Amino acid sequence: MSTPRVGLRCDASPRRGVGHLVRCLALAEEFLARGVHVAVFGTVERLPWATAELAARGIPLHPGPDSPAGLVEAARRHHLDVLVLDSYELDPAGAGALRAAGVFTLAVIDGDSRGQVADLYLDQNFGAELPGLTGRLLAGTGYALLRDSVITARPSAPPPATTVSRPRVLAFFGGTDAVGAAPVLTRVLVATGHPMDLTVIVGRPEIEAEVEDVAPGRGQVIRPVPPTGALPALITEADLVVSAAGTSTWELCCLGAPAALVCVVDNQRESYTRVVRHGLAAGLGELPELTAAGVAGRAARAAAARTLHGLLSSPQRRATLAAQAWSTVDGQGRARVVDAVLDAVRAAAVPG
Repeated sequence: MSTPRVGLRCDASPRRGVGHLVRCLALAEEFLARGVHVAVFGTVERLPWATAELAARGIPLHPGPDSPAGLVEAARRHHLDVLVLDSYELDPAGAGALRAAGVFTLAVIDGDSRGQVADLYLDQNFGAELPGLTGRLLAGTGYALLRDSVITARPSAPPPATTVSRPRVLAFFGGTDAVGAAPVLTRVLVATGHPMDLTVIVGRPEIEAEVEDVAPGRGQVIRPVPPTGALPALITEADLVVSAAGTSTWELCCLGAPAALVCVVDNQRESYTRVVRHGLAAGLGELPELTAAGVAGRAARAAAARTLHGLLSSPQRRATLAAQAWSTVDGQGRARVVDAVLDAVRAAAVPG
């Protein structure tokens, strides 16, 4: 058959975050490298850097249909052979409608298929499994979707244990920090009392203002910076990364970053628990616990500060986390996913 045409249906905004778009962008890069025509369908609101990322790769952005009929109509109008669905908000019937219309459908999920009936499912979370699906499931971090900028920054080996008097710490919580985690964790880091050079990615002006209000302690420097395309470099330069337990977890693993994670939304809980249990990152708890008032909130923040102090003061502990993480995500996940999609599409095109 001729080279297939692929669409990716996802949305991004300060409220929704950018995780769906970032992993679709990783898939798009791999399809483009194989000479496949790619287009994104969806809404990208108030995120100039995200639209610039698409434009830099020559990927057109079309309005995102929400209904099953709208998805089928868009697939026909743009002559799509494949449509990737990466959304928690789309009507789950869309996948089945596309399949009935002869469009190969890949549903990117996070532990819940939402009743979608797709040709292929992808759940890139550590230890993922979802029995009972009608199509084939690509499960686990062997299929983690990572962008070119992460793959090229992957070190040839995890970082060794290195003693530093003032560790470089990077804190970021998704492309927009939709839940406002940065100020909370900045205060917890300061509460460790450990010297550090702290860079905080601030996704929105109101987040930046809150971070700037945090007074550093002795030997501590806090530097708020806006979202940047140089994030992989900042990660590899850091002695410790503090982040949310979302899609960026697999970037941290691939780059061999010693990391401490916070679970910021409910749908991260299962993956967060597995990652911490298997020593890919340290766990700081759930954001609602860290923001709670009264005794419970103070206890949660104190426990997180103790965990962070232990990491800041132990090069060996950081190196152990980094080695376990680095060995778990090899950066080849998106190639395996695209192989599976193209193989399935070619097989379906063979008569009989």
